[in-house]
Amino acid sequence: MLRTATALAARGGYDAVQMREVAEGAQVALGTLYRYFPSKVHLLVAVMLEQLRGLQEQVRRHPPTEPEPAPRVAETLTRAFHALQREPLLAEAMVRALSFADRSVGPEVDQVSAATGQLILDAIGQSGPPTEAQRAAVRVIEHTWHAALVAWLSGRASLAEVRADLRTAARLLTLP
Repeated sequence: MLRTATALAARGGYDAVQMREVAEGAQVALGTLYRYFPSKVHLLVAVMLEQLRGLQEQVRRHPPTEPEPAPRVAETLTRAFHALQREPLLAEAMVRALSFADRSVGPEVDQVSAATGQLILDAIGQSGPPTEAQRAAVRVIEHTWHAALVAWLSGRASLAEVRADLRTAARLLTLP
């Protein structure tokens, strides 16, 4: 189901993901699809989580090479951004779903947030739990990454601006 939704979104964006087509493409009953994903928003947020988990695995296999945490985080998020940039219609569909998510999708959105935060924490490369200051910085970096993605998708930010914003946000990790 997620693979079919991903393919539809990559070809046509948010509007191309129709629950009936997803069910047909995944060869499941429409009721089965709705049992797991009550709406298109639920489905596309789950796709986003799957994409983030794939990015986490890539970062674990090929960790950033910078010696300091802030540049490692900026490098990791830039890589994640480039991965999304390769499939702009898919990125747009996932971001729209996150933007449209109401309280009924809260647990799934929380999982996306946790996966994004973990991607950042993995890039930091610290052993042991993060400090409260690091957790706060990770939240701000996560928000910046999401806002930069929205700005790029809507044509309000260039790739250079996105990179600069990510580097600036990542520097929060070096503040006392």
